[in-house]
Amino acid sequence: MDTLVPLLTTTEGRISRKTWWFGVMILLIASILLNIVLRTLGLNDAWGQLVAYVIMFVPNWSLGIKRRHDRDSGAKDFKIFMGLSGVLALVQALGIGMSSSDVAGTTMSTPSFPLAIVFFAAAIYGLYIIIQLGFLRGTTGSNTYGPDPLDGAA
Repeated sequence: MDTLVPLLTTTEGRISRKTWWFGVMILLIASILLNIVLRTLGLNDAWGQLVAYVIMFVPNWSLGIKRRHDRDSGAKDFKIFMGLSGVLALVQALGIGMSSSDVAGTTMSTPSFPLAIVFFAAAIYGLYIIIQLGFLRGTTGSNTYGPDPLDGAA
């Protein structure tokens, strides 16, 4: 627990892929529990997603920035992704470019074609971010952001 709080609340230093995946699993469990609570409180899907995004922002931001630091990056690509995700969550919650349709007796909100293209592009960009954060090895040895977490010195 002593290392869990800084892992999810600070952006200094570097973390390994293993540590990043550990943090992602923690956030996944927390997100599931948060969504259960939000649904219990009666928030619909789009507003619930926006609220969950805001609540989970700092831990996601902290993990992503530190992981990009491990690859000796200032994380501009990750920061753009987080901003884009927030804007899209807000657009969806406000219903901008969305229309309602009845599917098997359930009202579903669907994006317009141009907005669907933006969501698709964001998903592709998200795939790039996951590859950067979760699958590519960090810089060997010390870099601009600190010692190599795999050397045991971090």
